[in-house]
Amino acid sequence: MTNEEILKRIDHTLLKMTASWEEIKVLCDEAVKFKTASVCVPPSYVKPIHNEFKELNICTVIGFPLGYSITAAKVLEAERAILSGANEIDMVINVGDVKNGSFDFVLEEIKLIKKTCGAKILKVIIETCYLTEDEKIRLCKIVTDAGADFIKTSTGFGTAGATLADVQLFKKHIGAGVKIKAAGGVKTREDLETFINAGAERIGTSSAVKLLAGGAASGY
Repeated sequence: MTNEEILKRIDHTLLKMTASWEEIKVLCDEAVKFKTASVCVPPSYVKPIHNEFKELNICTVIGFPLGYSITAAKVLEAERAILSGANEIDMVINVGDVKNGSFDFVLEEIKLIKKTCGAKILKVIIETCYLTEDEKIRLCKIVTDAGADFIKTSTGFGTAGATLADVQLFKKHIGAGVKIKAAGGVKTREDLETFINAGAERIGTSSAVKLLAGGAASGY
């Protein structure tokens, strides 16, 4: 697998709380130069990026990183992000709802946000480090039934990130048309190839550009 083939699957990511506009611009310059799939950035930077980097595919996060915002707030976040220029939305589910067995709430929330996204891509972060295997399998079905475009392993802010076992589990249980994004802890070239070969269509990381193309990674 060539560096270029890997980079085109990378959501080049900078989501740290202290991210400055100068750091975001470096991220965007790298994404343009190395043709990554997208930049994944805080919602506050979507409009400035859209204004300055017209050619970039912009991904942003909502309900991030804890997921327990009320649904109406997440819907509004998604709506405003799209109006500001985002083409892809990575939402965090309410893991508390999962732990309470309120799977209908999770399904309806994803449906509402996908309706808001329309033709834009919706990725659903389920934060696998806090879930049992049965919960992960149940969420594969929910993400599929809700019409989301991707299931995503992690925020990168939990107690652990993506694992190969989780990607393999997703691959077995998601429905047709749902893709996989691995995020958090994908640090080496071997990791990148392994996750892609296992079925990850996208990888969220700050490390890939530095690792493969000599850029200056800015931090997840």
